[in-house]
Order: sequence, then structure tokens, then C-alpha cells
Amino acid sequence: MPWDGGRYGPRDASSTAPAGLRTLACVIGLFLMLMGSDKVGWLTDTGPLLAELSRWQDLTSGVSLFYLEMVAIPGAPVFARVVPIAEMLAGAALIIGFRVRVTAALALLMILNFHFASGLIFTSGYLTNGYGPPVIGSLLALAVGGRRLPYSVTG
Repeated sequence: MPWDGGRYGPRDASSTAPAGLRTLACVIGLFLMLMGSDKVGWLTDTGPLLAELSRWQDLTSGVSLFYLEMVAIPGAPVFARVVPIAEMLAGAALIIGFRVRVTAALALLMILNFHFASGLIFTSGYLTNGYGPPVIGSLLALAVGGRRLPYSVTG
């Protein structure tokens, strides 16, 4: 039942949803830009990424290990250059509101790729990881409902 518009909230709660999603896009966009800026060094040195992937290789098994050995580690020179740029561009796009749904969906795939490669997504600790459900849920909400948000360049 909609609120009555009294002092407890708006008459129609759905009228605040676009503003809430727009705020979420800005916050998660800033998060992605900061995550990407932390990886700028990867553009000239793949060593830190390879070290992280090797650490994950020692900690994981099964399908994640197969993915690391067949895709992530051999592709590290490419990923080291693509990931920081993609994170920063996705963050900027979310902040300005450019193609929020598509950007959020692509960022979600990128984040899930990292979580899958690390094997973390298959552990119970993933549910309490601050980079897990909050980021995944935020990007999923934007991918589903991030159309025609206020103060956006395009929907």
C-alpha cells in the first residue's frame, strides 16, 4: 500500500526509486574508478597481476584453477592493460549516467570474472565479503533498473 504522503514519506515510494538508483550509480561508479586507479601500474608492469593470479592459483582448485591456468594467466598481458582502463571507463560512465544498464552489466561480468578466478565466489566467506554481494547486488540493480535515471547523459 502506498504511503499517504504524510511526514513518514512520499505518497508513491516508486517516485524515489530513480533518484536512489542514480545515487547508487554514482557511488558504485566512484568505487570502480578507484579500483581501476589502484591498477594503473598494470599498464606498464604485468608483474602485480601475475603475482595475484599465482597466489590465487595456490589457493583454489577445480574450475577456478582450470580457468586461471588456461585463460587468466596466459592472458595476463592483455588483462593487465584492459582491466584498469575498463574499470575506470565503467566508473566514469556510471557517474555521468551514460548507458547505465549496459555499463553495469559489463562491469558485473568483469567483477564476477575476478571473483570466479580467485575461487572466492565458491566459499561461504564470499557472502560476508565487502567486494562480493554489495558490489554484485549494486551492479545487478543498475543493470536491471538503471534506465532513464535522472541527471544522466543517456538512459
